[in-house]
Amino acid sequence: MQPIKYMSHWLSQNANEKHYLFTLRDLRALCPDLSESAFKVLLSRASAYLLTRVCRGIYLFKETLPLDGLLLFRIAALLRADEFNYISLETVLSDAGVISQVPINCISIMSSGRSSIISCKEFGTVEFVHTNQKPIDLIDKLNYDNNCGLWRANVSLALRDMKRVHRNCDLIDWDVVNELI
Repeated sequence: MQPIKYMSHWLSQNANEKHYLFTLRDLRALCPDLSESAFKVLLSRASAYLLTRVCRGIYLFKETLPLDGLLLFRIAALLRADEFNYISLETVLSDAGVISQVPINCISIMSSGRSSIISCKEFGTVEFVHTNQKPIDLIDKLNYDNNCGLWRANVSLALRDMKRVHRNCDLIDWDVVNELI
């Protein structure tokens, strides 16, 4: 079977609402016998009609993309799978109603990796902000969000992170904060 047909068949059979993002390593495993240059050609052909390149190293199989609004979170989890990451800053505060502005197509993640802003094309932006904090020190301030596949800071930690990284706190509704904490 031709590699492009094999990839198409495999994705149709195995991709689902939980597994619709694929790394280069995932895709490479489908065709281990191809040379590096042949694999690049395969990816460019697959990107023409089968897969969408979301950002460096991450591909989306749109046929199974759920409309749950969690795409950026799942991209973030894949991008920094080897780092300590948690959802924080404006993303958590907006979800809790502490700030009135809702970040549109942008999420903020605290990460033990380096700070960077990753453009995910039309899907939005993932902002990674470096932290030196250790997981053991934050265990009582984090909850695992199964839907996102990431740890999520509570409001007090998100506020502390905002101050620590010198973010603008003008939009914070301190009355709501006092009710929550």
